[in-house]
Amino acid sequence: MTMRGIRGAATVDENSKEKIWQTARLLVTEILSQNELRAENLGAIIFSTTEDLTAAFPSSAIRQLPALRLVPLFDTREPAVENSLPLCIRVLILADTDKAQNKIHHVYLGGAKNLRPDLETS
Repeated sequence: MTMRGIRGAATVDENSKEKIWQTARLLVTEILSQNELRAENLGAIIFSTTEDLTAAFPSSAIRQLPALRLVPLFDTREPAVENSLPLCIRVLILADTDKAQNKIHHVYLGGAKNLRPDLETS
């Protein structure tokens, strides 16, 4: 198996704990599903959020999922770049997989679909 980085991003409708957690869970579960991954395949999940998301940590939503409770999680803040996509959660999942790099499914949801059309395969 090889360690691969799997990217994803999604926008939320509002800066609320419920929306941030709902979106983080959807994003991570969709990436895991599309790439046929289980918790034991995961090295770490790294989240970043835009500066306008202050109501909750995305990793706190993932920590609530029993299957993923032992996976190392990390949150960080995106730099405030002019004209960047607002209300956005980005994720990088480090996972062991037998899939070739060109077979990895990166997932972009909602307003984030246009961030990396070259990577998006969902």
